[in-house]
Amino acid sequence: MDLPLTVPDLADATELSCDVLVIGGGTAGTMAALTAAERGANVLLLEKAHVRHSGALAMGMDGVNNAVVPGRAEPDDYVAEITRANDGLVDQSTVRQTATRGFGMVQRLESYGVKFEKDEHGEYAVRQVHRSGSYVLPMPEGKDVKKVLYRQLRRREMRERIRIENRVMPVRVLTHPEDGRAVGAAAFHTRTGEFVVVRAGAVVLATGPCGRLGLPASGYLYGTYENPTNAGDGYAMAYHAGAALTGIECFQINPLIKDYNGPACAYVANPFGGYQVNRHGERFVESDYWSGQMMAEFAAELASDRAPVYLKLSHLPEETVGAVESILHTTERPTRGTFHENRGHDYRTHDIEMHISEIGLCGGHSASGVRVDSHARTTVPRLYAAGDLASVPHNYMIGAFVFGDLAGADASQYSAYEGELDQAQLAAAHELVYRPLRHPEGPPQPQVEFKLRRFVNDYVAPPKTGAKLSLAVEAFDRMTREIAGMGARTAHELMRCAEVSFIRDCAEMAARASLARTESRWGLYHERLDHPERDDEGWLHHLDLRKSPSGAMEFTARPVEPYLVPVPGFAPPGGAERHLGEVELVPVATAGPRQAPPAARPRADAPAPAAVPEGAAPEGGAGAIGAAGGAAPHPRLLALLSLVEDSPGLDALGPYLDDPDPAVRAAAVTALGETAPTGTGPVLAGRLRDESPLVRAAAAAALRELVEVLPAGPDLAAGLREALAVPDAAVRSAALEVLRALRLGDAALYGGALADPTVDVRVQAVRALVSVDAVAELGVAAADPDREVRVAVARGLAAVRDPAPEPLRPLLDDADPLVRGAALAALAGTGCPPEYAGRAGSALADPAWQVRSGAATALRAAAAGPAVPVLAKALADVNADVRKAAVLSLLVHRADPGARSALAGASADPDADVRAYAARAAR
Repeated sequence: MDLPLTVPDLADATELSCDVLVIGGGTAGTMAALTAAERGANVLLLEKAHVRHSGALAMGMDGVNNAVVPGRAEPDDYVAEITRANDGLVDQSTVRQTATRGFGMVQRLESYGVKFEKDEHGEYAVRQVHRSGSYVLPMPEGKDVKKVLYRQLRRREMRERIRIENRVMPVRVLTHPEDGRAVGAAAFHTRTGEFVVVRAGAVVLATGPCGRLGLPASGYLYGTYENPTNAGDGYAMAYHAGAALTGIECFQINPLIKDYNGPACAYVANPFGGYQVNRHGERFVESDYWSGQMMAEFAAELASDRAPVYLKLSHLPEETVGAVESILHTTERPTRGTFHENRGHDYRTHDIEMHISEIGLCGGHSASGVRVDSHARTTVPRLYAAGDLASVPHNYMIGAFVFGDLAGADASQYSAYEGELDQAQLAAAHELVYRPLRHPEGPPQPQVEFKLRRFVNDYVAPPKTGAKLSLAVEAFDRMTREIAGMGARTAHELMRCAEVSFIRDCAEMAARASLARTESRWGLYHERLDHPERDDEGWLHHLDLRKSPSGAMEFTARPVEPYLVPVPGFAPPGGAERHLGEVELVPVATAGPRQAPPAARPRADAPAPAAVPEGAAPEGGAGAIGAAGGAAPHPRLLALLSLVEDSPGLDALGPYLDDPDPAVRAAAVTALGETAPTGTGPVLAGRLRDESPLVRAAAAAALRELVEVLPAGPDLAAGLREALAVPDAAVRSAALEVLRALRLGDAALYGGALADPTVDVRVQAVRALVSVDAVAELGVAAADPDREVRVAVARGLAAVRDPAPEPLRPLLDDADPLVRGAALAALAGTGCPPEYAGRAGSALADPAWQVRSGAATALRAAAAGPAVPVLAKALADVNADVRKAAVLSLLVHRADPGARSALAGASADPDADVRAYAARAAR
């Protein structure tokens, strides 16, 4: 329980020292700390919560949005894509770091135990979500990423170099009074209220985005799209340290689930066949990449009579819907399933209504952040920024890891600062933290924050105007006094009050930067009604802001650096920087001249009324170890939880693994998965045979999570083979999956599992047979009574090392249309010789659209002569997915004049996807 506090004396501050200070224990901060320590630096990691479950990553991650995997994508193509998505306004040298280093980072994370989806042969299963490239890499166990990283931080060799201070919140970066370099930070403990001063050789800011800027439709302060603990701390600290910030006028706005404020997860659903539609079922998104332009199209559709907008899943078969549910209801938001269930909605019968989020600042998902170079250096010497805080457009999770690594590597060259700290800076930070204690009866933080963020919604959110933005600046100036008058009694309340000051700083930056850029750019992210056109001649420049020596916010228009990868349609003008100074506000004191008569104006279409939210769904996640429900935890569980902090070995965990209470054994298995000491694999395999289903489930989950880091030894292989005889089907399925991934089985073993009574086990057996290219055994599985198994066989026959069409013959005559469709689509991978091309052409008349789509896909591997005429006719199909498949196949044959003619006609198709792909023929 928090106790009332008194203001501590500045002279009583606790002082810490380190070579590299990392502020923020999330994605980028964890990687920065690990890299700096690996290079010999003494690291101090400060986290205002607890590193084990802090940051946006702790909520889970369903996939990587920007994996440039060799053979599937090229770095230059990715750099060009991000340049187009950001309307040409990028520093390509920073984006290229993510493009070229991202794959190495995927492999590094995998060595830690992060699991990325792979095919049967162990190759990364990269999916195409955007029309222009394959960059999305799913993460089946993405809910556990933070746990894996925490395990790395707590390795014994890392603990010697990395000191973690949880519940310590920095509020200001300390700089040298003469040369301005970063020399530490001022902070306080969010439980005790203790003031903390840190000396450092270098400082890495990794505090995440400003997700708590706009107010969600629910009115709930913490019901934000982004992690609500990200209140813009780093943006404010960088600004007050003198660093330049850039792109702050480029907001983050996302599509989300209506009334739930969680992501709709199109990145997950699209590779499974889901897509965004209006109420007529029409795809409408023209943009190639998730960008401000896409959000502008989304907003326009919502404001039209074609609204509402949905993520469409109800057309998918049961097996696919189940797979989507297993991801969406366990990773991004564990409460998502409950939300839909309470409404009586099911993906099989109800598509997901979508809406638009509140605004925020985020480099990782748009472009706004602290200006950094290609080594994560800010404009303040020895101050670094990484992750969503840094302005590296559309950087996402892999980019956060890459720039955390870059920051840690560069910062590790510096040693702890030993000089005098600026007392004026310390006094100002001390006052910022503790002033709410001086008037505890002042307005509470929730009231002040609600008012502040309502002003953000009213005056700053797009579409923007100079008048509204000027009103916003005036409001935020007034609120400086109100924020200074907030009251608090506990350390936790002090933390929340400090966060409000950060939000206010970010709000002012967003308003003033939006005023300064007198054009519209990035679609909905910066739509100015009073400057509706994009102005590349005058504004293909970065807009940097910084705090002047006088304390004012001033701006500079900085030319875009020459591109490393040319992008048609964009030509940075170069030239010198333009110093703009302070932004001029639009007069808004009165509504026109006092004596003038009312002026008539043309009638404008009124905007659609805002929807009234039904309420916010609760958010949260599952804990790693603990008692279920509200019961008091078992004493042995508490002892185990304490033990895990010290990364125990098998000898210490042994008594808990053999405890008579299954809840304790299950918790011990989970702890084993978190710490992964030597010998973990065989022990987990042994627990697959535990008498308790709770323990078996924990062991199966841990094995799946650790599959990339477990040594593939004979003891583990023996334990997994024995598990194939366990009556629990979930255990048998997990054992097959791990055996396949570790290459510990053969065709005979996997073929025996085809007789298993459970469908999921047989599907895993099919995948395992593909991994050893067992075509004959797959032929046996082609007669399986279950459709899901036969579909898996069809896809698997196209995935073996030496695919051929002949084994697909029985599946092409299958009674089930989904199986026939999958078999036809597989011909695109096996080859489609004349006999099969003829069958595919005939199948374009099948009553089932899935069969017609598969047939159109098959013809991309056929000769152009027989394929092009029937594909051209398929462009008149009533189903948009069939027409899309036909266009994609015609693109393969676009050297044929008939294909080019057909694609030209498809450019007017009513479906946005069909139009967009057809337009690629002209490139």
